[in-house]
Amino acid sequence: MLRCPVHVTGAPEGPMRGALDALRTRLAVPGPFPPEVLAEADRAARDPALPVHDTTDVPLFTIDPPGSLDLDQALHLSRQGTGYRVRYAIADVAAFVVPGGPLDREARQRVLTLYFPDGRVPLHPPVLSEGAASLLPGQTRPAVLWTIDLDADGRTRGVDVRRALVRSRARLDYAGVQQQIDAGTAEEPLALLKTVGQLREALEAERGGVSLRVPEQEIVPRDHTYELAYRAPLATDGWNAQISLLTGMAAAELMLAHGTGILRTLPPTPVGAVDRLRRTAFALHIDWPHHVSYAQLVRSLDPHRPRHAAFLQACATVMGHAEYTVFRDGRIPELTTHAAVAAPYTHCTAPLRRLVDRWASELALAACAGQEPPEWARAALDVVHDRMAEGGRLASKVDRACIDLVEAVVLQDRVGEVFQGCVVELDDHRGTVQVESPAVIGEIRGAGPGSLGERLPVRLTQADPPTAKVSFEPA
Repeated sequence: MLRCPVHVTGAPEGPMRGALDALRTRLAVPGPFPPEVLAEADRAARDPALPVHDTTDVPLFTIDPPGSLDLDQALHLSRQGTGYRVRYAIADVAAFVVPGGPLDREARQRVLTLYFPDGRVPLHPPVLSEGAASLLPGQTRPAVLWTIDLDADGRTRGVDVRRALVRSRARLDYAGVQQQIDAGTAEEPLALLKTVGQLREALEAERGGVSLRVPEQEIVPRDHTYELAYRAPLATDGWNAQISLLTGMAAAELMLAHGTGILRTLPPTPVGAVDRLRRTAFALHIDWPHHVSYAQLVRSLDPHRPRHAAFLQACATVMGHAEYTVFRDGRIPELTTHAAVAAPYTHCTAPLRRLVDRWASELALAACAGQEPPEWARAALDVVHDRMAEGGRLASKVDRACIDLVEAVVLQDRVGEVFQGCVVELDDHRGTVQVESPAVIGEIRGAGPGSLGERLPVRLTQADPPTAKVSFEPA
């Protein structure tokens, strides 16, 4: 699931609103959709390409944050002999987008939905992403329907993917699902989310993979200023994510077997990144014995605890950069795995919000049917690779800038105060300090060469929302 890394409770006002507007301008974030794109979206919404296969009898449901309308995935879980059957419907954006047309060209420019504390910049016009293409409850929709059979231990034993008409029965949210499962009132298709999710989590640990339960930062207006807090993910978030990971792994295996595809790859964690995280753990008073691996530590952390939440945020930023890897004609690349998944993996479950997923679905459908992929999908693989790389860089800049902005707003009235922190990076007396409380990261100037990895008092010298700059010096 794609989510904003930081979230504002209540409408941002004053310096926050102005700084966000300036940020969008500075990063050249896409503006409104051109008229010809909106016109094509309206036509496509009225007349999509519908599949022949009808599975509207399957009582699918969606799980998303409250108020979400761009619903990419709907699922249904059932028992299958001694194992389980996972049905996972993905919005079929290709039913609405004509290759080479205005919608396609615009999506290739936008690449990703971008998330800001006060809203989002969508990949597709809302008439599609929040309407005709979204898997809204009570609506018949074209979808890419995955059927994945698992054994009693949760291991994949059969995969099928095809286009189908689907109809979601209910739009659920994470907190409500968690309450039903915890109370024992969930019906079996929903109750099995915990069963299957936990089986898949155990297999992930067995593979050596690790899913980061990264909390969202939340900025809360209070007494004419702001406070920083974390919203920790629920167990339901993790179980639902395991269904998406399962599908991405199944798609990757289909592509590899067929010889043409686009994978999401990540090499093993660099040693330097682990060293920096050890310094961050020290700063946050998190015990990390040397015999404990990174994956073991992450699985032991509680995202409801502020220091653990801050550490998980740090993990998300320093553990290397995943890339997209294209291959054709049976020429399998040397690196096919994603280190965090510990298996081959691809993005295919969020086509309303991510460009590459439309291509991944086409390649997986062709591979499952034993056919060649459509020429439009095959021919544009390298273009999609490059566009995703560029779009990913912009999304990372937006994410980082939003977090920096929130931290600057939280600290803007505390310049001159002294905090406890730890220097986690240092180069020529200029580096990065992890502050213990509030859990923010900022620049530090004037730190001595022996301060790397040491806990020390630091004075806040700058917290400027318009530039999103936070700076410290040794106290």
